[in-house]
Amino acid sequence: MTSITSVSQIELTQRRKQLRQQRRLRLLQTLWQTLTVSTIAGSMAWVVTLPGWIIRKPDQVTVQGNRFLSTKAIQSLLPLSYPQSLIQLEPGLLAQELEAKAPIVAVTVTRQLFPPRLTVQVRERFPVAIATPSPTSSLGASTAPSPESSPPDLLKAGLLDANGKWMPFKSYASIDRSFKLPALRIIGMREQYHPYWSQMYYQISHSPIKISEVDWRDPANLILKTDLGLVHCGPYGSSFPAQLNAVAQMQKLPQQIKRSQIAYIDLRNPKNPMVKIAKMTNAVKSNTP
Repeated sequence: MTSITSVSQIELTQRRKQLRQQRRLRLLQTLWQTLTVSTIAGSMAWVVTLPGWIIRKPDQVTVQGNRFLSTKAIQSLLPLSYPQSLIQLEPGLLAQELEAKAPIVAVTVTRQLFPPRLTVQVRERFPVAIATPSPTSSLGASTAPSPESSPPDLLKAGLLDANGKWMPFKSYASIDRSFKLPALRIIGMREQYHPYWSQMYYQISHSPIKISEVDWRDPANLILKTDLGLVHCGPYGSSFPAQLNAVAQMQKLPQQIKRSQIAYIDLRNPKNPMVKIAKMTNAVKSNTP
């Protein structure tokens, strides 16, 4: 019994010693980990505040891809407070903020540490026409767009890009004072016209005759305002390019008929253009080829 008791005491003493050593080891590990984390955190704080990695003025923000909005206008829209650490910047959030504030399709923001710069690559929505809602007081119920046929935006004056995307005037005017309105105006734009607008705009922009206005209030009769006067085209369709060519061939018409006498040019059949004389009931066939 005496030997067993003495052996047990020796084992207990050794175990206590091992436990004390393990506690010391764990304490050392904890202290080492704490010191390591503190050192890393301190190093990061030091790196963040390095003078070489801080942008101090808008001139250190390079804007690329902008053709319509000025560089200063885009720089002013970035949610930056100078001086600003490049390490603390979140490019994704900056891009989202800029897309929400400006008529821009896509934004890519990248950081450059040496030398410290911020590069903002943008793809703008370029306005090509002024969209004017239909004056319903002068239109019949059959031609005036209704809230059911047009989204709320198209019932207000604004701007259109080449794809028919509507934008408010303030999206440009309030951003850039050098903003100039597009020369082309469209009246009566509707949601169902969107599939055709891109192609129509391309055809109009390449027309040899200047077209300043497109009146699309009546789907059965597209009316163009040109240098020769009003042109009635009927419903928009595959014959539209031929109609524009017919208008181009009538450039000498003012030498034959005074513009004040022309009510409109009827090009529903581009092979047989007709000139409607003002205050007369009969249509006069154009002598132009």
